[in-house]
Amino acid sequence: MSVLTHKPLRLLNAPTVRARSSTNLRFAVVIILLAGVGWFLRSWNYSEIIPARENFSSFPRQLGEWAGVDSNVPQDVRALLGPGDFLLRSYRPSSADNPSVDLFLAYFPSQRIGDTIHSPKHCLPGSGWLPVESTEVTLSLPEQTPFLVNRYVMAKGTQRALAIYWYWAHNRAVTSEYWAKFYLIADSIRRNRSDGSLIRVTTELKNGETAAEAQSRLVSVLSGLTPVLYRYIPR
Repeated sequence: MSVLTHKPLRLLNAPTVRARSSTNLRFAVVIILLAGVGWFLRSWNYSEIIPARENFSSFPRQLGEWAGVDSNVPQDVRALLGPGDFLLRSYRPSSADNPSVDLFLAYFPSQRIGDTIHSPKHCLPGSGWLPVESTEVTLSLPEQTPFLVNRYVMAKGTQRALAIYWYWAHNRAVTSEYWAKFYLIADSIRRNRSDGSLIRVTTELKNGETAAEAQSRLVSVLSGLTPVLYRYIPR
């Protein structure tokens, strides 16, 4: 009886130990990477170029059929993000049948002092939303070559929502926060610029709606965003 009881326990525990070791290793790599980025940016002595741009306060409130209503970025979120320009706006469709689309834009003119851009994944559990499905998809938007973005299906109780986000800097879209930090160092060396941004859109899923169907709603808003993007996020 004891043999039958203990063998399944060992089989179940072994992957758990390996999973914890893998998680600890990834965590250590992230800490080392963040420390390295911070050290480099603080020690780089060349004068930084801060490009001219328009503030998000003038960002169009009408994107095609979508009309925007502003929301305040909570103070604790601002404190976490650090110095920058932020926009949180809900775009509502002309048809009442469709849910609204929430747009969040964050632009950091300099990332040499203080924190670099945070991943939206870190904010989800604190707000009650948990990711249940994640993938990368290709977006084809006006005036842009196709590029990869992160797509997340999230759950909060019985609610479901879809989020698309990516890091955007110097006409370059990046899905990985680690690659974003790599390019941050590279652009600091080559261009004396450390500015960067995060673009995120979210929408709730209707009953029975698939992620692909909800994605078309997000793309509709993003199609109105990209033609004016460079006024606010310089190339």
